[in-house]
Amino acid sequence: MNDKKVSQIGEFGLIERIKNLLGSEVIGDDCAHLKLKGENLLLTTDAMVEGVHFLRRYPPEAVGWKAISVNVSDVVGNGGTPLWVLVSLCIPDIEVSYVERLYVGMKKACEFYGCEVVGGNISRSERVEISVFLLGRSDRPVGRGGAKPGDGVFVSGTLGDSKAGLELLLMEKRNYEKFELSLIERHLRPTARTDYVKHLQKYANASMDISDGLVADAVHLSRRSGVRIEIDSSKLPLSDELKKFCEKYDKDPVEYALFGGEDYQLLFTHPDSRWNPFMDMTKIGVVSEGEGVFVDGKRVEGGYTHF
Repeated sequence: MNDKKVSQIGEFGLIERIKNLLGSEVIGDDCAHLKLKGENLLLTTDAMVEGVHFLRRYPPEAVGWKAISVNVSDVVGNGGTPLWVLVSLCIPDIEVSYVERLYVGMKKACEFYGCEVVGGNISRSERVEISVFLLGRSDRPVGRGGAKPGDGVFVSGTLGDSKAGLELLLMEKRNYEKFELSLIERHLRPTARTDYVKHLQKYANASMDISDGLVADAVHLSRRSGVRIEIDSSKLPLSDELKKFCEKYDKDPVEYALFGGEDYQLLFTHPDSRWNPFMDMTKIGVVSEGEGVFVDGKRVEGGYTHF
């Protein structure tokens, strides 16, 4: 029997197999879009695993904040607002204070986003694992599947900062420059873009958050919508901090913007006429007929994957 390993088919190949096995038409977006008595509900879950997503030496308040933020970002990316949270915590026999500090971070995040932890589960494990389930709602849910030829391709904020912040953290330097600390903060404590929810509900044809990297997530959107996405690398929004980092360490900021993960900004499409000059959105490309993602005319794939 030729039984492949997960690494041979990849994370998203495995998801596709599970989707086919379950026969689900719902699976395919960052959130499940469900209706209950006329309400549009958004359900999502995400896990943070020690050694994969964070290290024990990171401030536990920041880890707790991020555990909530990455789930809120999924709901926001689908045009929704967060409501209630369940937390499943797996831990070794660690200090109680560490656990309390995790929940302080989660509580602060929930207060910031207007949601609430209402329960969960605790189990013993060899390492710290935080699995969050989040329920949200939306007046008009938006997924990956609605991009239309002729749409502009937009992103919020700046891209590539989190990857730079992670690399700086792993350097374990005794002293960091101010711009380096800013990049580290963007990795440790990302902020979901709740300020975009109304805009996405009103105007977006397709939308998702950027967690695996711009190119990887654009590929997801392209496949789900059945369209071609063309990106102009000269239009990518780059922060001054990322530019300084890349100059100091001889890196290419465009590579960070295209392939760096965990920025938790938004990727969305709609007609150019819906561009809002009062928001920090940038048009980086266009949607056309066809398939695949192209950067400066060259087909590309890549980004973060677990396997």
